[in-house]
Amino acid sequence: MLRMICHRVLLFILALLGISVVVFLALRVLPGDVAQVMAGLNAPQGKVEQLRAEIGLNKPLYTQYFDWICGILRGDFGASMITGIPVSKVIASRAIVTFPLILLGLVIALLIGVPLGCWQVTHEGKLAQSLSRFSALIAGSIPALWGGLLLILLLGKGIGIFGILPTQDFPADGWSDFTEAFLSLLLPALTVGIIVGSSFMRYTCAAVEDISRSEIASQAMACGMTRKQVVWRVGLRLALPQLVSVIGLTFAHMVTGVMVIENLFSLPGLGMGMVRDVGLRDFVAVQGELFMLAALFLTVGFIVDISHRLLDSRLAKDSYSNDEDGKA
Repeated sequence: MLRMICHRVLLFILALLGISVVVFLALRVLPGDVAQVMAGLNAPQGKVEQLRAEIGLNKPLYTQYFDWICGILRGDFGASMITGIPVSKVIASRAIVTFPLILLGLVIALLIGVPLGCWQVTHEGKLAQSLSRFSALIAGSIPALWGGLLLILLLGKGIGIFGILPTQDFPADGWSDFTEAFLSLLLPALTVGIIVGSSFMRYTCAAVEDISRSEIASQAMACGMTRKQVVWRVGLRLALPQLVSVIGLTFAHMVTGVMVIENLFSLPGLGMGMVRDVGLRDFVAVQGELFMLAALFLTVGFIVDISHRLLDSRLAKDSYSNDEDGKA
């Protein structure tokens, strides 16, 4: 197990280095000159060149990359070329919007998807199962933009039928007023949660249904359990490793997937901010944001991989056997 973790950590580091090179080079091929944007479109060429020298754009690419990586190792992601604000502060101010939105959306999705997925298995062959699957298919097919607009028309304060939830912006003072901040994220989180919950419902139903038809389920029923007890107590527990993978990958995908939701509800999160930074050719800010997102994706994958081995004893035994074979 320890050998496997060390191997995964090494791959994690190498992947981060590779992604940092890709991010750095990819942003340099974008059209436009950030120095020209900062100096003004009608600025003289001499002023533009002076500005390029001040922010280091006149250095060779490998020197710019080396300086950037060394800064990251010190915890310094640089400062925005446009505003001069440290990138770490910019990311932190946006992350307090994006990550609570994703976590709240995931909680709603799990509360919808997992119980309804198990419920489908216990009502196999009935009309209720068909209706549930049809509803999940419809919910999963609705684009996030249309789903958000429908919820605004239904629950949006001032324009909705019921008008109970705010539809725009996030409090300027952040989470100092928890209730106001929470309510401002609730409607976008519902949009995300309903769409993602339909996927969780299908995954849960498929995984639990396979287990409910296996010999393990037959043995559990032979010991006196009902089919419903087998589904909730045995099937759901055995399907947990698969669900962990789905939840982990979904979380990583939602970091960029909520970009549309943030723009629709005018939330100052990572997605909306990154679009603006790319438009302004703020290379330093975009580099830091993309690198942090890549590190997050890899970290989630690493956690999911380790969680599999903790939840599934067979994988842990395989890792132990591989360690013993390596020592032999």
